[in-house]
Amino acid sequence: MQLHTAKHLSFFNPDHESGLGALFMDTGISAGFPSPVEDFNEGRLSLDRELIKNKETTFFARVSGQSMVNAGLDDHDLLVIDRSLAPEHNKIAVCFLDGAFTVKRLKVESDGIWLQPENDQYLPIKITEENHFVIWGIVTNVIKRVY
Repeated sequence: MQLHTAKHLSFFNPDHESGLGALFMDTGISAGFPSPVEDFNEGRLSLDRELIKNKETTFFARVSGQSMVNAGLDDHDLLVIDRSLAPEHNKIAVCFLDGAFTVKRLKVESDGIWLQPENDQYLPIKITEENHFVIWGIVTNVIKRVY
């Protein structure tokens, strides 16, 4: 269920009520030589259980833009965000800055807090007392589509 759409992120609640999870083949998929079919050990895997530690405080958001590509966050990737985690230096955070959501790496330095993009095409943002600034949550995982 979609909760909110901002200029750069769309937020979603995880669906904790759906079924048993997808089929999981616990073989280790070979990126080299193929593995024999009889090695398959079939079970069920819930991505909620794998990716979410605090279900009451976790949300998903879809990335829009290119400012974090060097951190592996590409346009349209789905972020897993935990609002219960403490913000720390070098963590990737979803922040509310002056009326808009953004995702950046936190840089906590002696001269203040900076929001550091991971793309040389974008400049760091220094947080000042004039900014309306909230660290909304910490990114714990990214889910990518492979076409």
